[in-house]
Amino acid sequence: MGRLIIPRDEEIKLNPSRYILSTTDLKGNIIDVNDYFVEICKYSRDELIGSPHNIIRHPHMPKAVFYLMWKYIKSGKNITAVVKNLAKDGRYYWVITDFEIRKDIEGNINRYMAFRQAAPRKIIDTIEPLYRKLVQIEKKQGMQASLEYLSDFLEKNKIPDYNSYIKKLEKRSALTTFLMNRVKQLFG
Repeated sequence: MGRLIIPRDEEIKLNPSRYILSTTDLKGNIIDVNDYFVEICKYSRDELIGSPHNIIRHPHMPKAVFYLMWKYIKSGKNITAVVKNLAKDGRYYWVITDFEIRKDIEGNINRYMAFRQAAPRKIIDTIEPLYRKLVQIEKKQGMQASLEYLSDFLEKNKIPDYNSYIKKLEKRSALTTFLMNRVKQLFG
């Protein structure tokens, strides 16, 4: 796992009716994954368990997006994000991820769950130029400048925050929402 993965410009096509599931501890280390996660990312279950979730982070993903995701879930709020992930073989795949917090019986956050499904091409085509710009800004000016650009972008579009932006892009059908909620009930 200590080796550098060289990204390839080859997309893994996901089955839109299957879900990629993972659970992490409070530090982002993977504690559980489903079989479809293993199949898609090309790491074995043993390689994944105990590893930081950023093992699948694609270099085209802005750090600002991960910063916002962690900010949300650490504050006890669920968030939806569009993420480009990197498989062990260098290929990539796009997902819409619903991050949810899980609590123990005393109400303390004790883990995070991620429910992922294939991101529709329309959403990828919309978000990819924004992400490309954010990564470009991060390389030249750092993550804070990227966060400021994203904040300005959202404000200009009259959208309160990143989570709202993704939900607006997504506009899930009633059936998709029902199915996602069933998956969450089964695995949550």
